[in-house]
Amino acid sequence: MPTTPRKARLLLKTNKAKIKTHNPFTIQLTTATGETKQPIELGTDPGFKFIGFSATTKKEELISGVVKIRQNIKKLMDPRRGFRKARRNRKWHRKSRFNNRKRKAGWLPPSTQHKVQTHKNLIKKLQSILPITNIYIETNKFDTQKMENPDIKGVEYQHGTLQGYEVKEYLLEKFERKCVYCKKSNTPLEVEHVIPRSRGGSDRISNLTISCHDCNQKKGSQTAEEFGYPDIQKQTKRSLKAATQMNIIVKRLLEDPDLNTIPIPAYETKFRRKQLNLEKSHVNDAFVIAGGTTQTRSQPYQIKQTRRNNRKLQQNRKRYGISIRKQRYPISANDLIEYRVRGESKFRLFRVKSTQGLRGLIVRDNKFDQNRFPNVSKVKFICSGKGLCFIG
Repeated sequence: MPTTPRKARLLLKTNKAKIKTHNPFTIQLTTATGETKQPIELGTDPGFKFIGFSATTKKEELISGVVKIRQNIKKLMDPRRGFRKARRNRKWHRKSRFNNRKRKAGWLPPSTQHKVQTHKNLIKKLQSILPITNIYIETNKFDTQKMENPDIKGVEYQHGTLQGYEVKEYLLEKFERKCVYCKKSNTPLEVEHVIPRSRGGSDRISNLTISCHDCNQKKGSQTAEEFGYPDIQKQTKRSLKAATQMNIIVKRLLEDPDLNTIPIPAYETKFRRKQLNLEKSHVNDAFVIAGGTTQTRSQPYQIKQTRRNNRKLQQNRKRYGISIRKQRYPISANDLIEYRVRGESKFRLFRVKSTQGLRGLIVRDNKFDQNRFPNVSKVKFICSGKGLCFIG
């Protein structure tokens, strides 16, 4: 159970406790004390970009914060996909193996799987430092068809937008067989994305339009608004990517037997938050989900996610071509180190800002608001800054 900073210093000084982790700072008693615990309720507010969490007892909120989820998974996988494709082209004489791969049951796209795993890692991290009794998670089922068409009902759910049409024929009829940009009609027309695939656009019918070849080539990778046609851009309905992924994430969390989560409806969270006159935020929602009412609030953490992988695609020494840095750096960005600044008698903790090869570091000194450049051999490694990094 948590204690006060003063008592923690005394326990460490008398060797009655040891440091378990610096991220967040946690101590563990070295002698048994009867295992006296209080019930702790953990509330999580799952999201597409952020996760709010709060752990409370009857008297106080023990820990809270917001996790920013990485959104660059697909972007990082694109180069790998390109390298593999190029290798297959070079190794054309090898036997094809694209038909002997099967996806396991419950497979998810990497971007969605990463978000599900981030939620699980956060809960397991909090369980490792607090004796959590119950885990509550907010649930909100999104009706994606009703989000597109509020008047839909009954059997209409089984009738898609393209019922009775082919894609191109539907677009030709929708846009009166004219190029949406130059309004030409007596010319071959092509299916075109309002928001290009390279810019995150989807293949949904609401993101497709019709244009002539010249306009399609001239538009290139621009959006319709950047191309000078904001009215066409407004016709594109909002993406349902976030709503679809949230349905998957919440379902997987509730089905996980190791977590044993308890669902809390979103409308109930909103009702409780308004009763307490709290602002809309991920931390406040998590506090309410955990059963928070008049407990003493804690200072929320801002949790940053860092890749655990230390390898990197980079230019080789001659500054052309691609090579892979295989040698692992002893200290990398976001790691916590101990370093004594020249002119001072005591060591201080620093967070590594970036590395300069195998020997040099750049650390941020908030006390003097400047960068410092210690050598790796003159610092002491405290803990890694990979994964979920708690920043107070």
